[in-house]
Amino acid sequence: MQTSTAARSLVQNIVTGVDDIVREASELTRPLEIDPYRERLFELFVTAEGAGLLDEEADPRLSSDDVCHVLAERWGLADSARTWMENQTRLPADDMAQMRALWSVMRMWMEWTYAWRRWPEFHSSDDSSA
Repeated sequence: MQTSTAARSLVQNIVTGVDDIVREASELTRPLEIDPYRERLFELFVTAEGAGLLDEEADPRLSSDDVCHVLAERWGLADSARTWMENQTRLPADDMAQMRALWSVMRMWMEWTYAWRRWPEFHSSDDSSA
């Protein structure tokens, strides 16, 4: 039980770290895809991977979808999107900017997950071509 509590605490810390980075980049009108933001996000990704939070069976789990779902809930984007759909109005500019930031985080997290899983395939110590 304590392991699960510790893992849930780590998930919250990682998501809060992502939130802080996104907010900082947004305040400075800087893209998340450049350093220092990309580097800091990647460090959080590595922490999540090292803790086993990216595994398909992990509970809790911290896939790109999970990160973005928690942030969308924190920022009230689910309610905003629901209102936007119901009223057929424009999404407020601030909400659109946050959605774009989430899409950037999601894309990078997914790319890193893919590359991390495929790494052994291309960096095997078994040299069968010799």
